[in-house]
Amino acid sequence: MSLVKYNNNSISAVSSVASMPSGALVPIKTLTASSSSTLSFVHGSSDVVLDSTYPIYLFKFINIHPSGAGSEFQVGFRDGGTDYDATKTTTAFYSYHAENDSATTLTYNSSEDLAQSTAFQNLTVASQIGIDNDESASGQMYLFNPSSTTFVKHFMSETNYASNDDPPFSMNCYIAGYCNVTAAIDAVQFKLDTNNIQSGTIKLYGIKDS
Repeated sequence: MSLVKYNNNSISAVSSVASMPSGALVPIKTLTASSSSTLSFVHGSSDVVLDSTYPIYLFKFINIHPSGAGSEFQVGFRDGGTDYDATKTTTAFYSYHAENDSATTLTYNSSEDLAQSTAFQNLTVASQIGIDNDESASGQMYLFNPSSTTFVKHFMSETNYASNDDPPFSMNCYIAGYCNVTAAIDAVQFKLDTNNIQSGTIKLYGIKDS
């Protein structure tokens, strides 16, 4: 990171300042759940930008808490229609560690990946999100060049959550894949496979070209 240099040591007497670089991570939209069935980021709606303005988009999930037991956190992509059914091929693996140190693992999960499927992709795998007051899921997902009409649209996510087990597990899940469509991805939707999102926040950022 470059340093900004001043022409003397007294801030009150500074007469010239080198240009300060603007940040590469640009906040676009924040959605906050309140017993919400879905949280959707739609290009051109409610100040959402999801086009060629940025080559990379970043979604941050913060304390996603289900309204009931048995929930997996999911993502779907829209490719110009009305449904979030863009065809995807994905891969999934996870690690976990029990609170009481009774079990650990690191494994590929073939039952959670998709092969040319229009279904929503689980971002939490192998165990459901906990529903105790102090349990939730947090993480992030990158979406690359969603406006491309030449290449597939790649995405990668990492999510950590306290599982709905006894004892609870710290679950760390990694999902990667691509939307195998030539149309641009113009909207992204997050939801739980069962129950509503009782509380939580999802933030969308654009990442500038370097």
